[in-house]
Amino acid sequence: MDRVDSVVVGAGVVGLAVARALAQSGREVVVLEQALAIGTGVSSRNSEVVHAGLYYAPGSHKARLCVRGKALLYDFCATHGVAHRRCGKLVVATDDAQLPALQALAHKAGANDVPVHWLDAAQAQALEPALQCRAALFSPTTGIVDSHAFMLALQGDLEAAGGMVALGSRCVAASPRGGGWRLQVRTDDGTAMALDCREWVNAAGLWACCLAQQTEGLAPAHRPTAHYAKGSYFTLAGRSPFQHLIYPAPQDAWLGVHLTLDLAGQARFGPDLEWLRVDGPDGLDYRVDPARAQAFYAEVRRYWPALPDGALQPAYSGVRPKIHGPGEPAPDFRLDGPGQHGLPGLVNLLGIESPGLTSALAIGEEVRRLLDESA
Repeated sequence: MDRVDSVVVGAGVVGLAVARALAQSGREVVVLEQALAIGTGVSSRNSEVVHAGLYYAPGSHKARLCVRGKALLYDFCATHGVAHRRCGKLVVATDDAQLPALQALAHKAGANDVPVHWLDAAQAQALEPALQCRAALFSPTTGIVDSHAFMLALQGDLEAAGGMVALGSRCVAASPRGGGWRLQVRTDDGTAMALDCREWVNAAGLWACCLAQQTEGLAPAHRPTAHYAKGSYFTLAGRSPFQHLIYPAPQDAWLGVHLTLDLAGQARFGPDLEWLRVDGPDGLDYRVDPARAQAFYAEVRRYWPALPDGALQPAYSGVRPKIHGPGEPAPDFRLDGPGQHGLPGLVNLLGIESPGLTSALAIGEEVRRLLDESA
């Protein structure tokens, strides 16, 4: 029977950051990843934005971990040679009715200690001549990052500290056993095995709620129902007229169809929001329906009226692991440790969507603290 100190389930950006933090504390760490490569799920299908921390309720996990994670991420990129750019972002109100939302966002940013600058229409257009708006918030600490290079660097640090990633290894169940845990694992070739550990972290992303359901001893309140929301992206044919990211004023739990840039300067738009009716994440359809572009044109032209007809091309889509359904307010990240569910040696990371990429290193710190306190 194999036994290790710590197991992390999921080799996305959050799982790798958690595993790195645990390995660097002296633990023997194994990461179980059902895919045959790291970061093929949520971590590879997003906007690659380094979020500043504007949108989240002061004092929440999202606000605190995003702001801390942003600082850690920029430092990590600088020391590990990960490509990134602190390009800044404009959040725009395109009519007077959106100004109160922009003002509320400015207050929230202040409460989260995130720098923003209020711009009138002329000031915003001086920065971005193609932009049409009534006012904008400029966020100078927003940026973009090569997410795959970030994950490779995290894996490098993990392995340098003695940890390892086991690809093609799916955790299907967990049960308390002898002061620790026994995980049931199915490998890519169909082999079933058991892995014993002192502690483990459920960082399974789209599968996190499913794995919580298969964890023995976990009360129903700590096994939320999973919901899945698809977001499609379209790229811009031709050169982008924008140098900064452009976001519309926030609406409820959705940030709207925004314009982001990749590190080569190409513009892409998205994501939109499509709630999926599926029983689980296996077999998700990531194809982008070209017909969805029609709604993109209408949304984007609110802040960029000169968007040409036929300029949007289907790019890719991602699916977010939600722990709330349509019409419900977006909850905070759930970092459910022993203090919440009462089971020593377990941390469940649930509903880790945006700003999960930005928050990853801070989540790693937090998980290590939760496990240290319960040891």
